Amino acid sequence: MSLEAITSITDAEEHARRIKAEAAANAKKAAAETKVRGEQKIAEAAEKARAELEELARKTEAKAQADADELAQSTENKKAAMRAHAEARLDKAANLIVERIVKD
Repeated sequence: MSLEAITSITDAEEHARRIKAEAAANAKKAAAETKVRGEQKIAEAAEKARAELEELARKTEAKAQADADELAQSTENKKAAMRAHAEARLDKAANLIVERIVKD
């Protein structure tokens, strides 16, 4: 083999090694960038989920408070109606007692 052919082969092998090393470095860099982007996406998704959960908790608390207020008002109305009914019956009961005492 001539010196020129050996030099050409050596240059080609060296060029192939450089290409291979560059490809490996590029792949490593791409993998690192992908990992960073993936971690950013996970962090964004976690933050979005936290915000949605916080909003849902706020809405749930507001709904529970509204329901409790409504129930309290309804209970208060029932209590007032029962009191009025009892007071009306109290007068009737008092009259009945007076009638029985007077008759005896």
